[in-house]
Amino acid sequence: MKNAIIPIFPLQMVVFPDEIVNLHIFEPRYKQLIIESEANNLTFGLPTYIEKKELTWGTEVALLEIVQKYADGKLDIRIQGKRIFKVDNFIPRMTGRLYSGADITFLDIDQEIDFEKNKIILDLLNNLYQYLKLHKPLPTDIFAFNSYKIGHFIGLSIVDELNLLCIAKETNRQDFIIKHLETIIPVLREMNALEKKIQMNGHFRNMIPPNL
Repeated sequence: MKNAIIPIFPLQMVVFPDEIVNLHIFEPRYKQLIIESEANNLTFGLPTYIEKKELTWGTEVALLEIVQKYADGKLDIRIQGKRIFKVDNFIPRMTGRLYSGADITFLDIDQEIDFEKNKIILDLLNNLYQYLKLHKPLPTDIFAFNSYKIGHFIGLSIVDELNLLCIAKETNRQDFIIKHLETIIPVLREMNALEKKIQMNGHFRNMIPPNL
């Protein structure tokens, strides 16, 4: 683990390591942060803000590019997630700056994948998307993804996404995802059966009586 003081940009979202995110920047404090990050090639923190809760965990991000600068100073930017950190102390305003900062500790992340668990996850994901009638492309290779790459596509709340973010060991993150999917899929299956039953009401049905 490594300690640091970094500028931060709290948002109501979770950014996973390596994830690329597009943002529209309009507040003066964050316009200042982005311009300084570009000029000095600096990273900054994006801790997840959840209403009425303290900032706890976040992701260090790098500014990949300023895609567009508007006449009024607003910016379209592209960032990429890097390291995960724990917020030790929130700094309402960095010295001489408009934006906030934080004392943080970077989390040591283990990325060793259990590919048998990945196979279980893929099977469960296929079931999930079938019941939700979704047609988004899923990974086809158990060697081609980790937990963070699918974290936004498995029906997690923002609280659970944050819980997933700060699990240090990949196999534990896989267990977290498997437990989540095994919990919600039976509920969706029941809802799917109920939907079909409701649709059947009013139809002429060929019912076979029991042989009593």
